[in-house]
Amino acid sequence: MWSPASLIFVRERATMNDHRKLGRELELFDTDPLIGAGLPYWLPAGAAVRQALEDYVREAERRAGYQHVSSPVLGKKELYQISGHWDHYSDDMFPPMKLGAEEVVLRPSLCPHHALIFRSRGRSYRELPLRMAELGGMYRSELSGVLGGLTRVRAIQLNDAHIFCTLDQAVDEARAALELIGHAHRDLGIRPVRYQLSLPGPGGKYVANPELWERAGRLLGEVLSGVDHVAVEGEAAFYGPKIDVQIADPAGRESTLSTVQIDFHQPERFGLEYTGADGGRHRPVMVHRSIIGSLERAVAHLIEAHGGAFPAWMAPVQVVALPISEAEIPDAAAFVARCVDAGLRARLSGPEAGGLGARIRDARLVPYSAVIGAREASEGGVALRLRDGRRLDAMPAAEAVQRIAALAGAHALDLWDVPG
Repeated sequence: MWSPASLIFVRERATMNDHRKLGRELELFDTDPLIGAGLPYWLPAGAAVRQALEDYVREAERRAGYQHVSSPVLGKKELYQISGHWDHYSDDMFPPMKLGAEEVVLRPSLCPHHALIFRSRGRSYRELPLRMAELGGMYRSELSGVLGGLTRVRAIQLNDAHIFCTLDQAVDEARAALELIGHAHRDLGIRPVRYQLSLPGPGGKYVANPELWERAGRLLGEVLSGVDHVAVEGEAAFYGPKIDVQIADPAGRESTLSTVQIDFHQPERFGLEYTGADGGRHRPVMVHRSIIGSLERAVAHLIEAHGGAFPAWMAPVQVVALPISEAEIPDAAAFVARCVDAGLRARLSGPEAGGLGARIRDARLVPYSAVIGAREASEGGVALRLRDGRRLDAMPAAEAVQRIAALAGAHALDLWDVPG
């Protein structure tokens, strides 16, 4: 039971760390009525966070054997009639647009496009599992009343992937996807609150094929063997059950960040096939997987979870150079250039911006502040102050840059200690 004082603390922290408030204060993103509700734009600092997240995801997928593709955000209405989205999901889709005699829609999902890419040529069992990934745009016709900041938007950049595999490979592939999600969450400093097996509930929003539902649910149960989880009815996708990795904001409100699904429905609807070792035609299983879900929701959670003090590897500015006087500005500029050459995001904050104390306070969310006084300038060094309050002895500028770049490259959460 929460005490009144505890409830007040939780509410105050939730208000203080609300991503909508912090996002604007830190100039990460904003909106404009001329662009429209639920369509935020990214300012330079927010775009830097987003780019770091995109780079991280693509590299993690590449290392895990995924091949990246790119597909259009439009598709013919017929595509989504085949996939089942039109029958089961059209309330959340934008209305069709006329193009001559055809009707096209903004896609609400990437999976139909990926199914078509799979069937674009004949496939052999030797190619399976085929792991296909994309950071792609999709669109949801959300009502104005539910839109909020980055968590509920109409234009979504989704980290999505589909693994086409044999039935015997499906559990191992889904389990590997869940492990990849866990590794990414650790690098991002995200702590899931629970794992959820989302099952169908009553009503007609699900495809009617009990045998496929039972088979997919049984396989996902195997994936979750040994993992503490809860089963929740009514939260499945319209075409199959899924594993949802749940997160919570500072106020305790839950949402889904990452998912893993096993799908027998769309391979059947699109007539997907591969040639087996026996020379016969076989139907692949389609494993849907998203490491961080939408970039918008992921960044919203990261803003709130870290209070704007992002892990160093994804901070908008990773290093700020602070010359004590105008005499050290050339050395500070050279240090910034060295940082940029090493792939770091760095800037110079000179005396024109105020006294040293004021500039340090202004850079309170920057992971590394490099103070350069007369002594450091004469010795080619810097005195680092870490965001967590630690002050390091002066060291050569080259050593400081090398160490910071190594920590950023390792996606370390600690600002100075190398992860074990």
